[in-house]
Formats: sequence, C-alpha cells, structure tokens
Amino acid sequence: MPPIRLIAPIALLLWAGQANIGQGQPLSRYAYQHPQMGTLFRLVLYAADSVQAGQAAAAAFARIDALNAKLSDYRAESELSRLGRSSDSTSAWVAVSPDMEAVLRQAQAISTRTEGAFDITIGPLSRLWRRAFRQGAFPDNLALAEARERVGCQNLQLHPDEPKVKLLRPGMRLDAGGIAKGYAVDEAMKVLQQQGITIALVDGGGDLWAGAPPPGESGWKVEVQGDTMLTIANCAIATSGDAYRYLEWQGRRYSHIIDPRTGLGVSHGKQVTVLAPNCTLADALASALSVEPGLEISLEAVFQDCSFRIKD
Repeated sequence: MPPIRLIAPIALLLWAGQANIGQGQPLSRYAYQHPQMGTLFRLVLYAADSVQAGQAAAAAFARIDALNAKLSDYRAESELSRLGRSSDSTSAWVAVSPDMEAVLRQAQAISTRTEGAFDITIGPLSRLWRRAFRQGAFPDNLALAEARERVGCQNLQLHPDEPKVKLLRPGMRLDAGGIAKGYAVDEAMKVLQQQGITIALVDGGGDLWAGAPPPGESGWKVEVQGDTMLTIANCAIATSGDAYRYLEWQGRRYSHIIDPRTGLGVSHGKQVTVLAPNCTLADALASALSVEPGLEISLEAVFQDCSFRIKD
C-alpha cells in the first residue's frame, strides 16, 4: 500500500515545541514508531509530559501487537489461522474473541455492499499469489480454479446472537490483510483517548486516523498519492494501489491486490484514496475500490460519510 505521507516528517521521539490548550497545561508534541503487521506504525501525539506520552504510546502499541497475534494469517497459531483450519474437519460453530467477531462482521457487511470486491475469505488465493510473487511466475491455472472454489463470504456464517462463526466449505482460509491494519489503527486511537490523549495521529503504513487537530491548526496536513495535500481532523484516510508490489508476466502487470471473484491480481494500475469516519472502513473500501474502481458511484450511495479519489 503506498504510504500516506505527513507533510512534516516524523522521527522517533521528535519534540516540536509546546502549546497551551485554552488555560490548561502546556502540551508538547511527541512521536513514536513501532514495526508490526508488515509495516511501520507511527504515532504523533500531544501530551503534558514525556511520561504521559510514553505510557500512552506503549499502551497503543501493545494493543496493536495483541491484534496482530489474533488477526495475522502469517502466524500459524493466530486466532484467524486456527479459525480457517477449523473448516477442514467440521462445520460446527466456533467461538471467537470480540475482536475477531467485530472484524468479521464488518468484513462481511463490506463484502456484501461491494458486491464481493472485498472478501476476507480470500486466503486460498492470497497464499497462491504470495508464492507466485516469490517465484516470479504466474500461478498454475488449475491451482487458481481450485482456490477460487474455497473463496466466498457466503460461506462465512456469523451467529446472530453470539460471538460464534461457522465456515461452510472445507479448506477455507481467512486473510484480514485488507482490514486488519485499519482496525488496529482505530483501536490504537481508542487506547490513546482512554489515556487522556485526544490530539493525536495514528498511521499504520498508509492507513491513518487523525484525531483532534494540533494546537493552532485546523487539522493534520497529509499528502496523498504524491500530488494532493489534505488537512484532516477526526476522520480516517487510506490509500491502496499496486505502486510497490506487482508481478510482470507476459507483458501484463498483476497487482498483489486480488479480485476475489476472478482470482487474479488486478491489472488496471489505479490508486485509490478513501476518507471515512473510521479507519477500518477506509482500509476495506480502499481495498475494494482497488479491485473495482467502478464501484465508486454505488458505494457513495451506501457510505454517505465516505469520499473516494481514484488516480490512474
């Protein structure tokens, strides 16, 4: 995912002066970074002192680490991986954690509203394409067809009253890569707010939540797609596209972003930026619109608080 870049560079423990908020205690600016989920999470926040800032940042990063342990499909013993393997031997209800239930419910709703352009059951296909990227060769057609048979959110059933999930087809695998970072950004911001930090920005490798604006500013200044400057506050933004990861094969470029319906990496080369009321939604919609940019019109009718920008 191409990064969303802050206009002012962020450096570890960068201090950028003090400011008074009303008649309260002067606040100082602090910045932290932490690798997780295959990217670099960054926090910029205003706090009364380094102790408050450090404790809040540590708590936010601990929350991100805990979510990675649940939602990563790279970890064999994560909750997500164990849930996928449950489809091999049973179609019974499986109890899940509150975080897993929240992610799966949002993922299923977005899959429905994007006509399958976003699908958290894409695991069989994403594994196949990861191997293709490592080997530098197009996936075997028979393997692609077999993987597609095990993909489809219609085979993910959520219990209406309890935190339980049922996978209806053997061999299903889940991949939360298009939504987990956004969810982690949202949860990290919640932790900061619980720690008394309201002026903050959380960046998960391009999935970004901007809280209350910095002192004396109307918002946080960010640059997206290399040619657009935005000033945002109390909203989320995410960008997706194939600028960095793709496979060149027989004169065609296939992105790491896979269309769940065809099983192929998308090849249109467009980049998408989404503004939304939370980063979970922004992340997933950016993924869906990267698969099918033409969804822009129908999505605007459904997600009234979101805006989209598509760039060739």
